[in-house]
Amino acid sequence: MIFLDGVGIGKKDFDSNPFFKYGFKTFDKIFGETPHLENLHIKRNGFYLFPSDAQMGVEGLPQSGTGQVSIFCGINAPKFVGKHFGPFPYSTTIPIIAEKNILKYYKDKNKKAYFANAYPKIFFDYIKSGKTRLSATSLICKLTGIKLNGVSEVRNGKALTAEITNERWNKKLNYTLKVIKPETGARRLLRIASQNDFTLYEYFLTDHLGHGRIADEFDIIYNNIDRFLFTILDELKQNDLTLIICSDHGNFEDISVKTHTTNPALTITVGLHAKELSESIKDLSDIKPSIIKYCT
Repeated sequence: MIFLDGVGIGKKDFDSNPFFKYGFKTFDKIFGETPHLENLHIKRNGFYLFPSDAQMGVEGLPQSGTGQVSIFCGINAPKFVGKHFGPFPYSTTIPIIAEKNILKYYKDKNKKAYFANAYPKIFFDYIKSGKTRLSATSLICKLTGIKLNGVSEVRNGKALTAEITNERWNKKLNYTLKVIKPETGARRLLRIASQNDFTLYEYFLTDHLGHGRIADEFDIIYNNIDRFLFTILDELKQNDLTLIICSDHGNFEDISVKTHTTNPALTITVGLHAKELSESIKDLSDIKPSIIKYCT
């Protein structure tokens, strides 16, 4: 599973939707067209692109905390909480995260569950300081006893930084990592996935761009994630792996606003059981039970 933070399917708008404004090789080459609100379902050569409802019957703008709990735990978290909430998980969902997250499901089945992201030293210092506000993915790992990767795993090719290429770690955090191409990162993730029963990788810079942050890096980030996703989809062995690309809410697909959107979340399935998954997933809470049904 590749989790893309804040990527919805938006309007066919060449001013506000970057996928139309700048073009996106992943959509153009893999699917032959770019999805939009009048073209929500695209099937091509075993690749399935479709929407997942991020509102789930609750008014307001979908948020990361409840959206991600819905994805990873298979519940309608906004309905449970009574509202959309984020960016961190709502306090009453933490026991649910501890018991129902998808990494725990695989671990309890004695299968290999792996979180492919790496964290810098500053993050581990944050945890050691006693602070507890964690994203859904890092909280899942902490509560499930799954090791969080650090810089050594990046150097050894066993994990990826959140921006894929290592360049931001070097510039912002004073690391001296080898800068890799997005294609290299994609192949690394495919190799990691082939060694585990369930592999999760999280990419959150799309949400940052959607909020108007790090705008000076837009071109680089946009190009990197496009090249990364294209390589994943182009080189994935469809007879060996199942890939789900999913998101928690809309945001990046409409850069005319700096808030989230009510657009459906982008979802893509490829490989084993891709068709069944595409037919089974209607909203964010369907993703985990669909994976369990078809991929275990």
